[in-house]
Amino acid sequence: MIKTDILIIGAGPVGLFTVFEAGLLKLRCHLVDALPMPGGQLTEIYPKKPIYDIPGYPSVLAGELVDNLMEQIAPFKPGFTLGERAESIEKVGEKMYRLTTSRGTQIEAPVNCIAAGLGCFEPRKPPISNLASFEDKGVEYIIRDPEIYRHKRVVVAGGGDSALDWTIILADIADEVTLIHRRESFRGALDSVEKVHDLAKAGKINLLTNAQAIGLRGNGKLTDVVIKQKEAGEVIKSTDHFIPLFGLSPKLGPIADWGLTIDKNAIVVDTEDYSTGVPGIYAIGDINTYKGKLKLILCGFHEGTLAVQSAFKYIYPDQKLSFKYTTVNGVNGFE
Repeated sequence: MIKTDILIIGAGPVGLFTVFEAGLLKLRCHLVDALPMPGGQLTEIYPKKPIYDIPGYPSVLAGELVDNLMEQIAPFKPGFTLGERAESIEKVGEKMYRLTTSRGTQIEAPVNCIAAGLGCFEPRKPPISNLASFEDKGVEYIIRDPEIYRHKRVVVAGGGDSALDWTIILADIADEVTLIHRRESFRGALDSVEKVHDLAKAGKINLLTNAQAIGLRGNGKLTDVVIKQKEAGEVIKSTDHFIPLFGLSPKLGPIADWGLTIDKNAIVVDTEDYSTGVPGIYAIGDINTYKGKLKLILCGFHEGTLAVQSAFKYIYPDQKLSFKYTTVNGVNGFE
């Protein structure tokens, strides 16, 4: 049995930073995540993608941000249970919860902080009959390392930020990049749309709009994508990789059955301290919702900071909590 002060469900950037804020209050943390490594979506989906809205970093790679957070929380010696999904939770005392994971690991803590991002998620897939036959044989739904595509031919499908951003990045890496989108206009950031059009005009990428992939060809490995274009009809595009980037389909998974208030696949919280209404359970980051909610990492950092202040008062109602700046006290880890 693992025992801790705060059990954090989700080891993404928000969950990791919450360890730091808890550590400043001398609260120990243990993190549970279904993924096999810390970092959440940053590690799993876009470790090499730059992030531009982290204060103090004009640009930081997602993987680098995770590495920095791991270094930042190291003095507080958090525990990790990785590759296991938070399955069920039960109250085992006046102020004590026991969480059981998908592999039977049990963790007890007076406070649970849900920082599970989108919850359980899976990529949205195009309706191509033989798509599954080429998964990991040329078809990928997530770009983990752009270097895999160096000197390769790549077809990217999608019209959102992910498809646009990766097209821009791969244009400098792959030998040939083709972006296909079923509409004329894109849903992504205007500057990204402009960059993609500029790359197409310069002949650095192929841009096919009003088009969609309808079939795949290959013998044990992908060799061609069949594309149906509104005006040109069917086009056969030779390629080494087909990457449909249609976003993720989020699901709360078992957390939906924990008796929390749910609104549109997100947990409703009180913005005073990001509590859920169930004493001792908080929800921070992309998994929560409230009026004016923005799904930004920096907002999650703020939410986690206020949640642990409230958690301290919940665990130690008779102790006075005096706020102290790190510039004065420094960072004193655990022995």
